[in-house]
Amino acid sequence: MGERIKMAAQTDIGCYRKNNEDRFAYDLSLGIFAVSDGMGGCAGGEVASQLAVEQLIVAYRLLRNSTISPLGISDALYHAIISANTAVYERARRESSLAGMGATLVAIAVEGSAAVIANIGDSRAYLLRESASTQITLDHSFVAEQVRAGTLRAEDAANSLLQSTITRAIGIEAVVEADLFAAQLEVGDRVLLTSDGLTRYVRDEEIAAIAKPPVTPEAACAALIELARSRGGADNVTCLLLLWEG
Repeated sequence: MGERIKMAAQTDIGCYRKNNEDRFAYDLSLGIFAVSDGMGGCAGGEVASQLAVEQLIVAYRLLRNSTISPLGISDALYHAIISANTAVYERARRESSLAGMGATLVAIAVEGSAAVIANIGDSRAYLLRESASTQITLDHSFVAEQVRAGTLRAEDAANSLLQSTITRAIGIEAVVEADLFAAQLEVGDRVLLTSDGLTRYVRDEEIAAIAKPPVTPEAACAALIELARSRGGADNVTCLLLLWEG
């Protein structure tokens, strides 16, 4: 799998935060990649995001490599997310200092040209094909749901004080529902996983322009993060970019 995918991932603390609550993790050989944005104050956000991505990768690896009944990428990703949620939820229950911690999560599992993308919260996945950028995931946030319901204009959502209010997160409840999306990759496709520290400052069309060939995944991640920082960068910023080479 790894020989068909080129990838890069970078995370940045941003311009104002004192700590970085974003995390990413991946297993290139298995084709599983994830980005998480933690919340919970003090150490809680960092613990939640780190535990979320680590447990996701560990669980996915076990489910895919089972010698008894290995799961396909969709089922394995679904159950790995359940495992990640349980890990964060139970850790918060055991340690009072971490009570209320949680995290967003966006992940992609790839096998051949087939991909499954999952998300919880407002970290996003984009499909970059030729010169176009398409958001695959749907934000689980108050303002995004109001926009989809037609009760808030998209232009007003960008300036809303409730932008950070998410409606689903890893670890907050014993059970969480993830959205799953299927995609068929074509040679040259790129998939970007990113925290909202990027998407608050950089428009979809700018993502497409900055990350298009022949720019390497490493250079694209660096340029996207720098643009977010140049526009204020109030939050942590994480980019994980895959290039599918077929």
